[in-house]
Amino acid sequence: MLKNKTIKIAIIGLGYVGLPLAVEFGKKYPTLGFDINQGRVAQLQAGHDFTLEVSDEEMRQSEHLSYSYNIDALKDCNIYIVTVPTPIDEHKQPDLTPLVKASDMLGKVIEKGDIIIYESTVYPGATEEVCIPVVERVSGLVFNQDFFAGYSPERINPGDKQHRVTNILKVTSGSTPEIAEMVDQLYKSIITAGTHKTSSIKVAEAAKVIENTQRDVNIALINELSIIFNKLGIDTLEVLEAAGTKWNFLPFRPGLVGGHCIGVDPYYLTHKAQSIGYHPEIILSGRRLNDGMAKHVVSELIKQMLKKRIHVDGAKVLIMGLTFKENCPDIRNTKVVDIVTELKDYNIEVDILDPWCSSEESEHEYGLALTTEHKQNHYDAIVLAVGHNEFREMGAEKIKALGKAQHIIYDLKYVLPKQAVDIRL
Repeated sequence: MLKNKTIKIAIIGLGYVGLPLAVEFGKKYPTLGFDINQGRVAQLQAGHDFTLEVSDEEMRQSEHLSYSYNIDALKDCNIYIVTVPTPIDEHKQPDLTPLVKASDMLGKVIEKGDIIIYESTVYPGATEEVCIPVVERVSGLVFNQDFFAGYSPERINPGDKQHRVTNILKVTSGSTPEIAEMVDQLYKSIITAGTHKTSSIKVAEAAKVIENTQRDVNIALINELSIIFNKLGIDTLEVLEAAGTKWNFLPFRPGLVGGHCIGVDPYYLTHKAQSIGYHPEIILSGRRLNDGMAKHVVSELIKQMLKKRIHVDGAKVLIMGLTFKENCPDIRNTKVVDIVTELKDYNIEVDILDPWCSSEESEHEYGLALTTEHKQNHYDAIVLAVGHNEFREMGAEKIKALGKAQHIIYDLKYVLPKQAVDIRL
């Protein structure tokens, strides 16, 4: 296991998780950033990251980092860190295809003594039950004899400039006690916040998948409370601010739950639970409620439009924000799309305004073109779906000016003061 070998690291997958990790390792070790997307590799070789997770200056500081989409370039490496996506399919079941393909590829290049560390979110047991057998089959090598594995779940928060890869404590694990220690020391060499070494890969996998499951359930509770308070004519934010004066009240807010983590990870855990004969009640209930929030939002909007005698059929609605969270270009699994779909079912014309993502990407992912115009006196309703700083800086008057004389403003993210909007979530 890497005795008397110079460490050379390969990061497989250069997205929101892989690139920041590659940049940090590249400051200390020979590191290869690998991605099958040739356009992404070319962009990074030119010194720019379109996800904005890493600045151009940070990329320049990573002096030992190179990039490639050529599989042959991986053969010089001996530690492989896999950071590919783990989405769900249309049936809300785990889609391990990217992980299986990455494992298959590594089986073709791995040599005796090498280590594969997985960071992608999975259900407990997936690394050893799904990924490792693929590597063994393709390579002909024996696990924990010829090659070894680790699992260190990613904790990247897209768009967050305070919690970065180096100052977020890292959970680590390995397939043997010796490998666990080696993996832990490897991460400890770049993670200033320190590490937490677990007793097994399964424990580390489980720790990751419950982090976002816990958040999902908590947000579902607040979403349900907001529906109740709305029916009672009580402002949800005022209630949460009052309750928040207690020292141990958790500061969650209602909203759409999208993205590649919170809206996805619980399905990995429930899939595994169901495979062993247990039906999770609370987790799936929370998922159903959160997945249904777009329908609730549109229903409330239509009610308000009818109360103001705004004709719904053929109405013009502006959606402000498409990304899954504020001040971030990531549109993966954004639930704003569900609002657009619901509105179109009412034969409503929808414009989407978002300064953080490109129309080309939104058209490619969802078939939705973005507008860049600030059309004055044009809309029957305006939905503030994402709390981008640009929208907050516009303020109430500029946003109101986009609406017709009679219009509705629905603020999902508490961007504007209560008195400036018609509905808040």
